[in-house]
Amino acid sequence: MKQLTGHDASFLYLESPTQPMHIGAITIYDPSTAPGGKVRFKDILSHIEGRLDLADLFRKKLARVPLSLDHPWWVDDPDFDIEFHIRHIALPEPGDWRQLCIQAARLHSRPLDPSRPLWEFTVIEGLDDVAGVPKGSFAIVSKIHHACLDGVSGDALTAAIHDLEPEPRELDAATDWRPEATPRQTELVARAAVNNTVQPLRFARLVGRTVPAVGRAMSVLGGGTPRPVVRPGAAPRTVFNGTVSAHRVFESISMPLDRLKAIRRLVDGATINDVFLAIVGSAMRSYLQDHTGLPEESLTVMAPISVRTGKGDEGANRVSAMFASLATDVDDPLARLEAVHASTAASKTLTDAVGADLLADYALFTPSMLAGAGARLAGRMGLANVGRPAYNTVVSNVPGPQVPLYMHGARVVAMHGLAPIHDGVGLFHGVYSYCGQVHLSATACRTMLPDPAAYAAALRAGFDELDALA
Repeated sequence: MKQLTGHDASFLYLESPTQPMHIGAITIYDPSTAPGGKVRFKDILSHIEGRLDLADLFRKKLARVPLSLDHPWWVDDPDFDIEFHIRHIALPEPGDWRQLCIQAARLHSRPLDPSRPLWEFTVIEGLDDVAGVPKGSFAIVSKIHHACLDGVSGDALTAAIHDLEPEPRELDAATDWRPEATPRQTELVARAAVNNTVQPLRFARLVGRTVPAVGRAMSVLGGGTPRPVVRPGAAPRTVFNGTVSAHRVFESISMPLDRLKAIRRLVDGATINDVFLAIVGSAMRSYLQDHTGLPEESLTVMAPISVRTGKGDEGANRVSAMFASLATDVDDPLARLEAVHASTAASKTLTDAVGADLLADYALFTPSMLAGAGARLAGRMGLANVGRPAYNTVVSNVPGPQVPLYMHGARVVAMHGLAPIHDGVGLFHGVYSYCGQVHLSATACRTMLPDPAAYAAALRAGFDELDALA
């Protein structure tokens, strides 16, 4: 039994029928490397069932505190049923990429069942006409609530399911799993009383750390940076920044990692993450120019930053945020990359002065009773359609393994990230690298981005124009 932190629980409070807060992936497998060249659905079930002990989230469900007096707890699900969490479908012929994207978007649109462990895997067969994917491959579309993990902690789940060789590794003999007793409501209320008593003391210590951090921040801002530091809440309004619908679209492109490294070297000191931002800036610029109109001011981005240390980290989510310009007001692609790098450098200077973990620590103190009510009220009042957005989009970069992975002998071909969107930010970019390839994906509200293939083409053009320069 473990309590969610305020940061973890905030993803529960933000959730609504139109903005489910789960993350996930489309992982594509080639079964030709498995014994007999085939992987059946029952093989996948038994494979994952044999590894349930390797990740706590598999059998944990929520226990909510009465009257929302405190954050929920993770408790064992005594009625856990693996066949509820792992489903099986197939694409109709010809089984192409567009069909896979549509099916994944439909699955991603549906909220998870809050009365059960907050994850689902859907096995999709029939991938017979996907470019770069061997015929007969299958995919697993995963959905895991953001309250359970963030992009970096998801690596542990990936490691639990996969092996480094086609032959599955030997595991310790599984013990008979016996669920812990579900806590009584009176016990949860008593624990809440204790937590609410000590919480002000913890918050006071955090405020004590904040005072010198504010002084350091003012020193950085007063000293000036090569490009102004982007502040949240000052982004121009676009079609992607309003109330989202319940429907999603998905697209993704793949790029060689070595080409991205070559592009990075075009600008002294630039990072590969700067290259991703420049590509996204190019795509959003051209897409908006061709459709709804491009604001004169540059669009801005929020990029999550992991502050996980591996020692004493509280909760499943340990991220801060960096805000930067996408330089959509710059026409030349090389000048855009230079401007993006200057903006991220300025943001990093400020983040280093303040401390990247400070914002993450404040998120631990999300109020349990008011957060959910505030999120629901904002949705009903349509506040996402008023004023300036906090930022225009998100770009989240999760470095993946550069060695092949296998699941029941089937080799992983590619991993494309699925992400949550919410009112105010209806376009999310996920970046995942695997075996020398980088997959840049876009998850969006269908009413905001009705033609995802056109946006994928814009992302591809953004990469190609920089690659040509490199």
